[in-house]
Amino acid sequence: MASRDVLLKILDLARWAPSGDNTQPYRFEIVADDHIAVHGHDTRDWCVYDFDGHASHIAHGALLETLRIAASGHGLKATWSIRVGLPDTAPIYDVKLEPASGAEADPLLPFIETRTVQRRPMRTTPLSAAQRAAIADAPGAGFSVQFFEPLGARLRIARLLWDSAHIRLTCPEAYEVHKEVIEWGARYSVDRIPEQAVGVDSLTARLMRWVMHSWERVAFFNRYLGGTVAPRIQLDVIPAVSCAAHVLVRSERPLAEMGDFVDAGVALQRLWLTATAHGLHLQPEMTPLIFRWYVRAGRSISALRAIDIEAAAVTSYMERLVGAEPETSFTFFCRVGQSKQPASRSLRHSVDKLMEVPPS
Repeated sequence: MASRDVLLKILDLARWAPSGDNTQPYRFEIVADDHIAVHGHDTRDWCVYDFDGHASHIAHGALLETLRIAASGHGLKATWSIRVGLPDTAPIYDVKLEPASGAEADPLLPFIETRTVQRRPMRTTPLSAAQRAAIADAPGAGFSVQFFEPLGARLRIARLLWDSAHIRLTCPEAYEVHKEVIEWGARYSVDRIPEQAVGVDSLTARLMRWVMHSWERVAFFNRYLGGTVAPRIQLDVIPAVSCAAHVLVRSERPLAEMGDFVDAGVALQRLWLTATAHGLHLQPEMTPLIFRWYVRAGRSISALRAIDIEAAAVTSYMERLVGAEPETSFTFFCRVGQSKQPASRSLRHSVDKLMEVPPS
């Protein structure tokens, strides 16, 4: 079977999987030459966007799919299962490896490291028929893809994101997350989002850094000085219009259990890598979906009642916009388009750091 050196090379590539705000909610354990255990965790205790740990479970799925693709480059077939009897706050995924004689490496392998987030405006060049077909097929069985390409559709998505961003920027629980996940003054970050990758100009970035020093500053700025306007224009409206298309992935079955969200993460990563392989960049647009998870579960997002009222309105608008019923399951929402490679990006912890398995 594979040597430890080969397994470390597989994990060194797999660690480039995407995760919300670069949280990397997993650690690795090499159990045997044919067995890797992925120890998952979530951020629900401090991150309002990680509703019941589901965003982290999606990240686990993206990691497992990336590991599978990475293993194919070494002539190995990787299959995984969720270890039974463990809470969904700390799942363990057992990855078994076996030789795949004659099998070729997955064609998405070369794009694992080049895949990244593009938060800045992209070109509006329409998707080609080949790009559209590849993206539609990428998530696999059990998922369907809906495109929003014409200017009118992109403007309606811009309104959705404008409204959703107001929640994001006026919610005190979200402020606590934003304060933790941005590394100010940085071009790269191993465990957060570097300032230069956020997607705002340098003046707005300096203002954001000063305002985000405290919630009192944020609340004052929002109430009296229109503090949400510039970030929403730069981070939501302009990017929503400046792209080729917005893409919504639906699950054909309800998202009822942890494993459903893990499967959604597998589909997400296949779509993202496929977009990269076809010369496209991508930016996730998950906050409307996450707020909808709260609304449709009858759960409160914030201690501020106004936040929940706004979230309900955003949810209703999105469902009308995409033609969905309240019970419809959405798994991923993003925009895609052509652009230059971002000059700034999130990096990852080293494999050695990710091998630090927490005590059971």
